[in-house]
Amino acid sequence: MSRSAIVRARAPLRLGLAGGGTDVSPYCDIYGGQVVNATIALYAHAELAPAGDHACLLRSLDQGCSMQLGGPEPVQAVPALVLHQAVYREMIARYHGGKPLALSLSTRSDAPAGSGLGSSSTMVVAMIHAFSVYLALDLGAHEIAQLAFHIERVVCGLQGGRQDQFAAACGGFNFMSFPPGGAARIAPLDVPAPLTRELAASLVLCYTGMSRASARIISDQSENIRQGASAALEATHALKLEATSMRDCLLAGDMQGIVASMHTGWENKKKLARSVSNPHIDAMYAAALRAGALAGKVSGAGGGGFMMFLAPPGRRAMVGRVLAEMGGQVSRCRFDEAGSTAWRVGAGVADSALLAAPA
Repeated sequence: MSRSAIVRARAPLRLGLAGGGTDVSPYCDIYGGQVVNATIALYAHAELAPAGDHACLLRSLDQGCSMQLGGPEPVQAVPALVLHQAVYREMIARYHGGKPLALSLSTRSDAPAGSGLGSSSTMVVAMIHAFSVYLALDLGAHEIAQLAFHIERVVCGLQGGRQDQFAAACGGFNFMSFPPGGAARIAPLDVPAPLTRELAASLVLCYTGMSRASARIISDQSENIRQGASAALEATHALKLEATSMRDCLLAGDMQGIVASMHTGWENKKKLARSVSNPHIDAMYAAALRAGALAGKVSGAGGGGFMMFLAPPGRRAMVGRVLAEMGGQVSRCRFDEAGSTAWRVGAGVADSALLAAPA
């Protein structure tokens, strides 16, 4: 198959609704983890295009950096492109006989790094899906997610949970379980359409203005479990049970139950490690509740990134104003049901928006 066409891919970021932290080692290796998440209309984007020479050009448009593999210059380590390199090398090793490909791989994200929306894992999923179409591999969603997990956690040795790759690849609302020593089980949730609309009308997303290093927070959380810290362990058990409660409330269309589950989940999440919250997050949370929010939580590992709140639709504007006054960047939420997608762009289509962006 001709590889003269550009391939683009996008994968949706996710909101962790319940159970986040139970999908992290060593807890899930011992007790098994359970999470509920939903993908939203914010995306990680990847693009592959043939290159005129025999080198591979890797670019992160968000970070404003690039590097070339296979050229005359010695390879220099570019921290922001570690995952790009790993995806490229893994894909050619597995599916191209180890032979280099002359192409450019460019990425960008709708959310900043350290957002708590699973942006790094989602970017890996988008890159793999682009390669799947570029090389005519026809990889399925679970294959893409499993390969993304392998590249991040095994090849690159990056700490993190198990949910993000499957959320990005599969899309929609999902209940995920990760049994000890077993394969991930992904159960799509048929959430009633009126509830989905009510959630979208009630959700307030707020970027705190603080990026955070999730690896450090996850390391603290994991160390607490390894040391048998009773408060952290009991809180993680409670988070696991809360995932089941959130699933049941979503399926039943029980908005009050969802609010209660989110509130309880956040109170337990803060017990996993001291770095999950901080005075600024606590102040924003308290201000949002005073303005009319019913419940909220930090998405992802915590420490910064995005917060989400549930508020009566008539109070959303007030909640948003209060958060903005505290330095938050507030946005609306739309859900994405499709999961990762990739497509070829014919020669007659205008130049790539990705490649036209400043590098």
